[in-house]
Amino acid sequence: MDKLPQHPALGKADRKKPPRQLAVIDQKGCTGCHACIPFCPVDCIEAVPGPEHPDFMRVVEVDLERCIGCEACAKVCPWETIFMVDYGVGDETAADMTIRSILYEGIGTDRAE
Repeated sequence: MDKLPQHPALGKADRKKPPRQLAVIDQKGCTGCHACIPFCPVDCIEAVPGPEHPDFMRVVEVDLERCIGCEACAKVCPWETIFMVDYGVGDETAADMTIRSILYEGIGTDRAE
């Protein structure tokens, strides 16, 4: 996937090799507490405008192109909405669980401009 010009990962390092698993966030259960963000060692979790109140409640999304599958975010999520899935089904699983995306064009019900 080509990164959009405003993509939050522009300028951040790419991962060295594909991981065995990827972190996928079920945005329907995400409360926007952002507890997972500081635990990501590769800074691949981004805040995303929430579905109902985009300027007030924000959910999070994992940049699957940079996730290393370390499980740190899944272990600290107090709402248990971060799931580790096999690398081969990461994109498909993320598309099913994403309400709104700022990282991937066409995923979720709205696309941030």
